Amino acid sequence: MTDDSFPTASRPDSIVLIAGTATEIGKTWVATRLITELRTRQIHVQVRKPAQSFHPQDPTTDADLLAQASGEDPRRVCPEHRCYPVEMAPPMAADSLGRSAITIAELADELSTSWTPTHLSALPAESGCPVGCIELAGGLWSPIAHDGDCLDLAKLLSPDLVILVADAGLGTINAIRPAVAALAAVAPVSVFLNRFDSTAELHKRNRMWLEQRCQIDATTSISQLADELLRVVGSTSPAT
Repeated sequence: MTDDSFPTASRPDSIVLIAGTATEIGKTWVATRLITELRTRQIHVQVRKPAQSFHPQDPTTDADLLAQASGEDPRRVCPEHRCYPVEMAPPMAADSLGRSAITIAELADELSTSWTPTHLSALPAESGCPVGCIELAGGLWSPIAHDGDCLDLAKLLSPDLVILVADAGLGTINAIRPAVAALAAVAPVSVFLNRFDSTAELHKRNRMWLEQRCQIDATTSISQLADELLRVVGSTSPAT
């Protein structure tokens, strides 16, 4: 299903997924700041949220925050029929509201037809490799449809990079290792340790353990994350 009020185009040059090891891990915080960083580098970015659920009295949703960062319409970021004002996983929220069942194939199809042609975009003129950023809902194995979870959707989207947002504190190694292993068959994975405190010994030791014992590099800087993204997608500098 698509909204005819928005023109659509083919897949962006690069697709980047923002996944998480858990709910409330900070995916939207990371996504909005990454988008802002890319746009300061004159990289054209569009962002999508396949489905979102939220408290009905929340003044802003994830789609609102993402839209503010990318300069798009929130309804373009997440279509209204995929917004569920109930604090449950999207398929559970849909059931609670008496809405239609959600399928992974539908979400993938809606995403593939949602991108706006650059020349029709209302965004300021930006050059560089167009990036499509997709923020998933909840953790990697959280249900996002009645027939699958975020990992199932990730496999259908064939992204160029997956950014895995994780906490920096206790238990994060246990959460990161299986997620990275599962995503390895989908795309290159870049781990971002959110809320990292360079003065906290546990945070520093977790990062060191990941890198030295697990051979998993972890980033803690949005600027460095943007550098990694552009290196992986093959765009180290804006086009001229």
